[in-house]
Amino acid sequence: MDVAANRRSLADGNSIPLVGLGVWQVPDGPECVNAVRAALEVGYRHIDTAQAYGNERSVGQGLRDSGVPRDEVFITTKFYPARRDPVAEIERSLQRLGIDHVDLYIIHWPQGGPTWAWPAMERAREQGYARSIGVSNFDAGELKQLTATANVQPVVNQVQFGPYAYRSALLDACRQHDIALEAYSTLGTGRHLTSDTAVQIAQRHGRTPAQVLLRWCVQRDIPVIPKSTHRERIAENGQLFDFELSDEDMAQLDDLDRTGGTDQALERKWW
Repeated sequence: MDVAANRRSLADGNSIPLVGLGVWQVPDGPECVNAVRAALEVGYRHIDTAQAYGNERSVGQGLRDSGVPRDEVFITTKFYPARRDPVAEIERSLQRLGIDHVDLYIIHWPQGGPTWAWPAMERAREQGYARSIGVSNFDAGELKQLTATANVQPVVNQVQFGPYAYRSALLDACRQHDIALEAYSTLGTGRHLTSDTAVQIAQRHGRTPAQVLLRWCVQRDIPVIPKSTHRERIAENGQLFDFELSDEDMAQLDDLDRTGGTDQALERKWW
């Protein structure tokens, strides 16, 4: 499985695998351990978790159970911004994960404003706790505020993104700041798998609708982190690099956007 070989370069010189396993809403315990182990066994080398998910311990256990060397796996966790100190929180994350650094540490959402936590994110990187630092759920204005004051620039903005949430103005803003947009909830937590357009394109290519929706992202060099706890589905979701969508396919998927090409990261904030 060639999923591990396909990576995107980041502005700080590191690189991120284009496909990873997301474990949002996967409960701590055997289900999460097994999903992480299965993903690594079928060839994934990118796991995305967060302090808010409450399952970092299981992610670490799945990594150890897989037998895949730590230095081959790109691990992301996220600072829970209701807390006060990103450095103290990543120290706790690393203890739960059972590792000495993460590959990417991001502010989960801009609660309290986009800049207050960033100096401590920079310190976490300086202290070797994170190789790269970034943000999540930041809109174009928040990115502008942060990049104007940051000493170390964020290299990733992880947002809800896909054909149904084609936030093209936010994607443009990320590109202007040399920030990689990373996509979550591309499948709409399963809602978009019955899309007539995705189903028809999938039938033409002999693929699944999920593969079509995810391929739309990676064909734009956008990292994507689909969530699944089923080994067969995890494997399918990683099989994106042996087919290509046509320009017509891509345009039909572009037309599914329901955001109006917004520069916003979310339609409704939860904080």
